[in-house]
Amino acid sequence: MKGAQILVAFVLLALASSLASAFDPSPLQDFCVAINDTKNGLNKQGNTSNQLGSKVTLVNVGQISGLNTLGISLARVDYAPYGGLNPPHTHPRATEILVVVEGTLYVGFVTSNPDNRLITKVLYPGDVFVFPVGLIHFQFNIGNTNAVAFSGLSSQNPGINTIAKAVFGSNPAINPEVLAKAFQLDKNIVNQLQSRFWWNNN
Repeated sequence: MKGAQILVAFVLLALASSLASAFDPSPLQDFCVAINDTKNGLNKQGNTSNQLGSKVTLVNVGQISGLNTLGISLARVDYAPYGGLNPPHTHPRATEILVVVEGTLYVGFVTSNPDNRLITKVLYPGDVFVFPVGLIHFQFNIGNTNAVAFSGLSSQNPGINTIAKAVFGSNPAINPEVLAKAFQLDKNIVNQLQSRFWWNNN
């Protein structure tokens, strides 16, 4: 009889624990009134005159306090013609949904280990694509005109980790022997990549 009581107590405790952690916590407030500041809008074209040919204009809780506790943020991405690139990156705290409003984009993401499957699509104005939270993804302008896309992200602070910048442009630099072994490259090639990477000097 005592064993049955312990089993029932354990089952009830397990159920209570799963119910207690199975929902998002409620925000501390209903909303936050934002300051009317037009400089934080997404109506202005970004400058794509850089090595990647793209400009991401992020609007999160840091720019618009009205997003506080709402769990969302937005971004405008401008791409230069003939190869503007939003390079492979991840958002550790957000899923991203992207809609193209101008131009033609080749987009994709890579699934997690062990498959590392590449999922891609060519998007035209009005097309939508979803990048799951934490997965490496990119967008590339394959058209001969400027491209513009808008993204919604499922966090007020989604974070970003650009893969190449994290690996070859970290501060301090990752030991070249580590990268040579991880990427199966000659150490001299790793040294060259680390020394030439465009954001090392920024």
